[in-house]
This record gives sequence, structure tokens and C-alpha cells, in this order.
Amino acid sequence: MDSDSSDGSSGSGGSDFGFAFNDSNFSDRVLSIEIIPDPKLKIEIEDVEDIVYWARKRKRRREEMKENNDAKVDMVMQREEQAVNCDVLEMEDGLADDEREEEEAVGMLEELPSAIEMTTNPPGDDEASEKHNSSTNMDSSKSLHVRTLHISSPILAAKSRFFYKVFSNGMKESEQRHVTIQIHASEEAGFMDLLKFMYSNTLTTTRPTVVLDLLMAADKFEVKSCMRYCSRLLWSLRMTCESALLYLELPFNILMADEILPLTDAAKQFLALRFRDITKFQEEVLDLPLVGIEVVLSSDDLQIASEDAVYDFALKWARIHYPKPEKRREIWKSHLCHLIRFPCMTCRKLKKVLTCNEFDSELASKLVFEALFYKAEAPYRQRSIASEAGKNLNYRYVERAYKYRPIKAVEFEKPGQQCVIYLDLKRDEVACLFPGGRVYSEAFHLGGQGFFLSANCNMDQQGAIQCFGLFLGMQEKGSVSCPVDYKFAVRTSQAEEEYVSKYKGNYTFTSGKAVGCRNLFGVSWSAFLGADSIYFINGILHLRAELTVRE
Repeated sequence: MDSDSSDGSSGSGGSDFGFAFNDSNFSDRVLSIEIIPDPKLKIEIEDVEDIVYWARKRKRRREEMKENNDAKVDMVMQREEQAVNCDVLEMEDGLADDEREEEEAVGMLEELPSAIEMTTNPPGDDEASEKHNSSTNMDSSKSLHVRTLHISSPILAAKSRFFYKVFSNGMKESEQRHVTIQIHASEEAGFMDLLKFMYSNTLTTTRPTVVLDLLMAADKFEVKSCMRYCSRLLWSLRMTCESALLYLELPFNILMADEILPLTDAAKQFLALRFRDITKFQEEVLDLPLVGIEVVLSSDDLQIASEDAVYDFALKWARIHYPKPEKRREIWKSHLCHLIRFPCMTCRKLKKVLTCNEFDSELASKLVFEALFYKAEAPYRQRSIASEAGKNLNYRYVERAYKYRPIKAVEFEKPGQQCVIYLDLKRDEVACLFPGGRVYSEAFHLGGQGFFLSANCNMDQQGAIQCFGLFLGMQEKGSVSCPVDYKFAVRTSQAEEEYVSKYKGNYTFTSGKAVGCRNLFGVSWSAFLGADSIYFINGILHLRAELTVRE
């Protein structure tokens, strides 16, 4: 028998046995639920309605449990040190009895405190049954109270792998009438809702806090249909930044469940879309936790100046959230470095990565050399490298929606200062320039000055037609001047291996001026972008600019 085989996606996917809940006429066992206090935690009595407070409460509970465990470990370590330094104490086995008990206590704290006990009452022994309902053999001195329910083992076993294993373990206990289970006080509401769901396949409220408690219980007791139900219900509610982060910060075992993937995918899509423009929401993004910044920096649609800017932003975020250098290096190595697309960074920034103290030197060298080797390869080899990188690393070579398009630059110092710039534009992004858009390249340097290329859709010199224009500009403003000879060329489908010269000129650049050609190809915009255009090779427009500083 395979439990939880029904769909249970909307409450109508399975049979409704709500009428049989806690009814002795339709039950074959008695379930005693022993409620014990949460370990050394403040019990909050108020009804928490808001999902933000639910998240804070859960987070505080996990942190306090961790502090309790850490304190317990420290106490054990202190006792061990005292034992080692004591000349009187002799231990043949290496640990005194009281220390061994402390170690066992620490181990118990790390486990989920849920226990089951099966007990047998003679048929018709009502006095024994009543006695069992009011107490239990399980450390009842710590219990807050005990709830007793009549249950149907076939219904619970059909829905829950947990109860299926309890009722079908083949041992004597599986045939006994009474089952005792122990849960924490914070789990009581979710567990009771879970029991009702296993009978009725539905939940009477859509409050997110209630659904989340039910989801936690469904995961613990292995009720997959309920996890699917909760996931779809939460997915249907209005998503906010707080709720999206909360879903992504659920315990790891829940995040890995297939039933939760649609919810976590929706949360990631919401955050990626919300913070697509980092510069617009800079303060909010800098305030995101680790799971949030991972989603934002993983997005292909991230609107930012360049990958250099992504790297700088990640550095700033890490320094804010992890002020200790050792922890920051660990976070970079395990979480952040694989989010930065180093092959898309400029060579100048890659040189700075090598000297950045945020990285282990070996890791920095590996990332930079990998990026430089990729940049040096021909386009067909780059595609091969990206495909061979595997599913997890393939996106490292994918360019985002940069405001400044990546380029390849080849610089020469002799016989004169010269550079060759390669700029590739996709057909889709070129089409988006109509009717008056403009796209800029990354900056490059020549003769100690910064330059850039810009492509746009504009009117030709006569103002008769719209066409494709390419321009060269200098970044620096002021009295600095730089005389430059320049040439523009393009690859065509008729001569794929060679660049065909389209325009040349010369200009003495000052005060951030830009010069170029308003109609680079001498055709209208529609002809340039048409299906039979010779200027797009496999959907890519390949442009080249040659610059030489005049002596």
C-alpha cells in the first residue's frame, strides 16, 4: 500500500470523510496527543495574524533553539575541560557518567521532539481508558495538557507515510488500540488542522499563518497531498516581498519537496521582477537576506549597467551583512561567487578581482583565468564552452540585460596607440530600438581616455527615412582633447569570415562629444531589419570599430 496516493490538490481530489472525524462509531483507535512546552522559549499567547510576525516568531524560535543548543554544548565542553584538569578524577572510559548524560542530552535536543508510544487496554476496561486519557507514561510532568481523539487508522495511513509506518510496522504494537504522540505547543494548532485535513481534504481558512503552520505539520508527518494543497493555496494569495522571502526561508527539507516547487518558483519570479532594476531599489536590495540577494543576482533580466556593477553591488551587500572578513569570504565562496558572471566582466575589473581580499587567492585566480580564457576564444568555441559547463554553470556565460553592452577589445601600443572593438547585438534588442531608442557599449580606453560606442535608430541626414546609426563618443569632459581616426565595419552573411568596411572618419574629441554615421548601411530601418537582411548572422549583428590616436 502506498499512502497519500490521492491528488488532494483542491480539497475535492479525495473522498470527504469529515463526518468521521473524532467519531468513535467510525474509528478503530484512540490517539492521545501530549502537548509539551517549546524548549526554554517564551510562549506567545496573542493570536498572530500577520505573516511578517509569523516569520519573525518562527525565526526567533529557531534562533533561540540554536542558542540553547550552543549553550548546552558549551556547558559540556566546560565540564570536560574541568575533568581533564582535575588530578583527582580518574576515568577509564574517557568520560564520567554525568558527562556522558550531558552528551546524550545535547544529541536529543538536535532531534525533532516527536515520540510515539503504543499501549494496550483490556477490552471493556473503561477505568483504564479514562486513566490513559488523563495521563501518559511519557514524561507527563512536563506536559501542558493531553488531547484525546478517536481516529481511523486506514484514513490516516492512506494520507500519511508517518502513520502508515506506525500502523504497518509488522510488530505487536501496530495492532494495539492506543497511540500516544508528543508534540510541542507551537505545533498543536497545525497538527490539529492536519488531522482534519486528512479526513476532509480541505482547510476552512485561507489565513497565510494558518496555512504555513499546516504546511510545517504536513511535512513533519509526511502528508504530501496536504503539502500540495498548502503550496497551491499560498501561491494563489497576493505575493509580497515579505511572503516571498518567507517561502524561500522555509526549512531545507520543505524547500526540496516537489510539492513546494511551484510556490518557491513563484516567489523567486516575484523577487526577480520586483528588483529587476537594482539602481532603482538599491536600499531595499541591500537590505535583503541571503536567499533574496541570491534570487536577484541569478536573474538574466537584471537591468544594470554592466557585470562590473553587479560585482561591485555584491561586494557592498556582503560587507553590510557579513562585517567579519572570515565569514564574508566563506559566503563569497559558498553562495555569491557563482552568481557573478565573470566572463562578462571587463578585463580592468577582473584585474581588481585578483587583488580583492574578499576572495581566497586560489579561488580568485581560478575565476579570473577562466573568464579571460573564455574571452579569448572565438564565438563558436565560446558556445561550446558554455554548453560543456553543465546546467548549473551554463548561465555564468549568459549576458544579462545590461544597460551597457559587453564588448571585446584588442589594444596595441606599437607602432602607435590603437584598439579594435567588437560589439555584438542581438536582433531582438536591435528591434527594440525602433523608433528612437539607443544602446551603449561598455567603456574602453585609448590614449589614456575613456570611449564608448552607441547604436541607435534615427532619421537619416535628409530626414527622409529611419535607419541604423553607429557613433563613437568620449567619456571625459573638460579641456582634454584626443585626435582619433576611426573606422566602422560589419560582418555580412555574404562574407561571414570578414568584416566589410562601412564608414571612416577622424575627429578631435573634447568635452564628451560623439561622432559617427547616421545611416551606417545606407538602407531604411525595415530593409536593415528584414528577414532577408544580410547583416544578421544567426540573429546576431557583428560590429567592429578601429580606433587610432593621431600623433
